[in-house]
Amino acid sequence: MSIYFRNTPVSAPFIFESLGNHWKQDTVLRPGGYPYYHYLQTEKGCGRIEVHGENYSLGANEGILIAPNVPHSYHRDSTTWITMFATFTGTLAGSIPSMTENHDVILIEKEQGAHIQKLISNALRKYHQPSPDLKSLSSDCYSLLLNFSDCAASPKIQENPLYQRYVVPVIKEIETNYQLELTAAELSQSVFVSPQYLSRIFRRFLGCSVYEYVTMYRISRARELLLSNPHMKIQDIAGAVGFSDASHFIAMFRKITGITPLDFRKMY
Repeated sequence: MSIYFRNTPVSAPFIFESLGNHWKQDTVLRPGGYPYYHYLQTEKGCGRIEVHGENYSLGANEGILIAPNVPHSYHRDSTTWITMFATFTGTLAGSIPSMTENHDVILIEKEQGAHIQKLISNALRKYHQPSPDLKSLSSDCYSLLLNFSDCAASPKIQENPLYQRYVVPVIKEIETNYQLELTAAELSQSVFVSPQYLSRIFRRFLGCSVYEYVTMYRISRARELLLSNPHMKIQDIAGAVGFSDASHFIAMFRKITGITPLDFRKMY
C-alpha cells in the first residue's frame, strides 16, 4: 500500500490532495459528499458506488470520478476490494467543473482505467523520492484530469486578480495558523470582504468554501500526526490541528475520510 497526503501549501496549477493504491476498501458513507473532486478505481475484486440513488458497479480497472459535495457511498461486493484513488486541488482547481462539463459523475472503462493505473503508480513513485519534483507532479495531475475531459486547456486562474487579492492571502493565513481558532468572518475581514463573498470566491477558484478548506487542511495535518506520532492521543492531535473538541474532530475526520482516526492509524 502506497499513500500520499498533501502537506504543503497549494501553489501548483493542479496537484494531488491525496493519492494512493493497493487500498483495502471498506464501506464509506458520505451524506455530505467530499470537498474535492475525487477518483476511485478498482484494482482487484469489485465494489459498488451509489450516487443520487444510482448504483455503479466497479470491476477491475473500472473507475469513477465524483464532483465535490455530491452525496455518495462505497460498498464492497467481493470478499476483498482493493482500490486506488486520487483527489485533486491546485490554483486551477476551479476550472475542473468546466473540464468535466459540470458532470457529477464520470465513469471510466477498463481500457482507460489501465492507463490511469500507470499514471497513478508513476506519480506515487515520484512522491517517494527524497525531493519530489512538484512541477512534474503537477503535470501528472493534469494528465490524469485530462482523462475526464476533452478540453485542451484551462484558463490561467492563478493570474486572475480576484484570486491573487482574496484567495492567496487567506490560503497563506490558513496554512500558517491552522492550529489556531480561525473563522470565516475573521478570514474575510483580513481581505476586507464579507464571509459570503469570500466563500463564493473560494468555491469559484478552489471548488470548496473557506470553512471546507480550513477543515480539509486540518484533517490533512491530522493524518500526518496519526502516522508520525503513533502514541499521540487523539484529543492531543485534535488540539494540535485546531479542533477544540475531540468529538468534533473525530466526526469531521470520519466525514472526510470515511473512517475514524483510530481506524486510520490501525491501517498502517
